[in-house]
Amino acid sequence: MHLTRILFAAVAIAFVTLGSLPAVAGPYEDAIAQFAQDSFTDSEDAIGKLVASGNPRAAVIITALQDGKLYADPDSKAAFIKTDDGKIANAATGEAVGALPAKASAVRLNNKLRRVVAGAMAGLTLLSPDLDKRLQAAQSVFKSHDETMLPTVEAALKAEKNAAAKRAFTEARASILLFKQGASDADKLDAIATIKARGDQEAMALLTGAPSNQSAAVASGIAGAKAAIERNLAIWSMVQNAWYGLSLGSVLLLAAIGLAITFGVMGVINMAHGEMVMLGAYTTFVVQEAIRTRYPALFDYSLLIAVPLAFLVAGAVGVLIERTVIRFLYGRPLETLLATWGLSLILQQAVRTLFGPTNREVGNPSWMSGAFELGEMTITYNRLWILCFTLAVFALLLAMLRYTSLGLEMRAVTQNRRMAASMGIATSRVDALTFGLGSGIAGIAGVALSQIDNVSPNLGQSYIIDSFMVVVFGGVGNLWGTLVGAFSLGIANKFLEPVAGAVLGKIAILVLIILFIQKRPRGLFALKGRAVEA
Repeated sequence: MHLTRILFAAVAIAFVTLGSLPAVAGPYEDAIAQFAQDSFTDSEDAIGKLVASGNPRAAVIITALQDGKLYADPDSKAAFIKTDDGKIANAATGEAVGALPAKASAVRLNNKLRRVVAGAMAGLTLLSPDLDKRLQAAQSVFKSHDETMLPTVEAALKAEKNAAAKRAFTEARASILLFKQGASDADKLDAIATIKARGDQEAMALLTGAPSNQSAAVASGIAGAKAAIERNLAIWSMVQNAWYGLSLGSVLLLAAIGLAITFGVMGVINMAHGEMVMLGAYTTFVVQEAIRTRYPALFDYSLLIAVPLAFLVAGAVGVLIERTVIRFLYGRPLETLLATWGLSLILQQAVRTLFGPTNREVGNPSWMSGAFELGEMTITYNRLWILCFTLAVFALLLAMLRYTSLGLEMRAVTQNRRMAASMGIATSRVDALTFGLGSGIAGIAGVALSQIDNVSPNLGQSYIIDSFMVVVFGGVGNLWGTLVGAFSLGIANKFLEPVAGAVLGKIAILVLIILFIQKRPRGLFALKGRAVEA
């Protein structure tokens, strides 16, 4: 009995003694305490411990650190999170706290620590069920090449079934191995091959920033991979410039195709052609405003509605100009130039009076918004749709000229106006309809340009000179010449701009066209006919 009492007393003393000792802290608590050291090295170590702890609050704490909302108290070794609404919570538990301790300060970040934080957040989402999150996480690890993420990346790689995510995880693993101290040359060479296969700017930046203290074999592999990526990027840069040139060419073709008709058939130097483009753009603005206020559900169809209306508005204005001004000035090109220039000023001022001098907002429908990647080049949907729209307009115009009676009459008047008149063609009617057709096409060009340029009273002035250059270079009155001329000048512009700059590039193009016209005065595709040859 006496022995039993002694045992109970010993156990009681042991419990009292243990209860008075401090609790043994785990990795999670250690990590939070390290933030109070105000040391970048300790904070980096704390981030690694948080990720390894598997605690569900790890992501909350690291996010707060990333956003500059994590505070630490050097006295209590506790960390706190300040929420957007100004409330304070204990970082370890999430419990609300009345106020920050007096000595608490925000945990500092430097560039290296920011990369570690990004990598840690990526590690916490590498196993997310959301594919997009996994891909973003793998990309973050690829950029940060944090060694602590290697086990997580390898585990995610083994569990991954999606091909794109598997490739992203493989690239992230290669990034880590390239920078990992102690990794074998064989592993690093495999990593270099993986990064080389990726072949983009980020791969190039990663190889450029690789540690310099590598073995000869690894250093040679890095140099070879960088050279291969440089060649690949140079090729893609040329392809990107060619695409930009086609995109610019489609804009020039839209702006010039109507001018090619009026200038070619009628011989009229129409300086108000740019204002027809402007009228089409403002028609689009009016249509979208009406849809926004009354039928917002139809906004995605606003351009489809605006195209025929812009054609009718600009075409009607064109017919009015031809009937009231141009018809009295045939055969006097300088007078038509001055008259149409005056008309362009009148139209600009009329638009300023009606809509104001500031830019007007014209939105992109959902099907024209965004972009997609093709290799190492970016293609925006609005530019792609404008290119398709331009080619469709060109095809329809060719079909109209070839298969309709108006087209037959226009071609006849173009080739020999006097002979066409003697055959019973009403040349004055053809002139009016031709001017209206050219103006209408300029109007639908304005619909397209409203998606990529500012809608303002000066919109047309940006394209009128380039349009004349396209028409003269391609061959006056020849649609195929206009097509080839527009795309040629667009591509040449985009290849000259990186070398000479935007302004000098345009000057160089103008000089080249002048020299070309000296050799071929009728352009690339000269019209044939007795009147022309005479």
